[in-house]
Amino acid sequence: MQKTILVTGGAGFIGSHLCRALLDAGNYVICLDNFFTGRRANIRELMDHPDFEIIRHDIVDPLKIEVDAIYNLACPASPEHYQYNPIKTMKISVLGTLNMLGLARRLRVPLFHASTSEVYGDPLIHPQPESYHGNVNTTGIRSCYDEGKRAAEALCFDYKRMHSLEIRVVRIFNTYGPHMAMNDGRVISNFIVQALRGDPITIYGDGNQTRSFCYVSDLVRGFLAFMKSDFSGPLNLGNDGEFTIRELAEKIIQLTGSRSRIESRPLPADDPARRRPDLTLARQKIGYEPEVSLEEGLKRTIPYYQKLLSEAT
Repeated sequence: MQKTILVTGGAGFIGSHLCRALLDAGNYVICLDNFFTGRRANIRELMDHPDFEIIRHDIVDPLKIEVDAIYNLACPASPEHYQYNPIKTMKISVLGTLNMLGLARRLRVPLFHASTSEVYGDPLIHPQPESYHGNVNTTGIRSCYDEGKRAAEALCFDYKRMHSLEIRVVRIFNTYGPHMAMNDGRVISNFIVQALRGDPITIYGDGNQTRSFCYVSDLVRGFLAFMKSDFSGPLNLGNDGEFTIRELAEKIIQLTGSRSRIESRPLPADDPARRRPDLTLARQKIGYEPEVSLEEGLKRTIPYYQKLLSEAT
């Protein structure tokens, strides 16, 4: 029997890929987005699909709808976007998640909540397991997102304990791929666009801070496997390969054939020095294993930005 699935933030970078995967699995998909960071271009190829529907709505406002499951992805995810209106960001994380939990409770359907590796802050443990409670600045410029997501996780587990609500809480580590906007502000999109334009590639600090980069198809595959499991989470998903930011810049220059030079700028406040998921639990609970290497993922992503830049000229 076909299920009706609600995806909040469905026109966003990850949400649009999830909508496609859910349609391919035979579901009826309702994409809900307020289009602050989501873009219609991300879901254009889905609009004529007979089992796809779009609703323009902000989850800070209550919603009445009948569905069989909810994937809650709605929230600006890059520092540039979530710091644009930090109060709104906190409202989306707390009030928006509360509204989706209330909807899931009323309908008695499972809720999948997209949390983030940012709940670990600037970690003192490496790599980061789900049992680590984090090192987060509660009043800094990133706290609207970090603390908002931590509060949203608390709400999810309180609904599980008080109302026996079926939940899945995933902590997403750095993810990249097509549909990430050119002005997204995250490191891979920034570097690729700068390299293709021949502009200086800007790294913050000395470039020796590390990140782990997950290609979007690996992440979405993990989402679907997690939703089918009987584990509530929290669960880390990402890729546990670790690279310095300088290594990433050099790799992108190589793959694009760019003549861009690397320039250093001051490190932003509360920027974590290291970020890498401990995927032990994901391997145990859902048999998860990232498949796409950083080089292969970049080769799949660069043509997307080449196309965007050619259309913009």
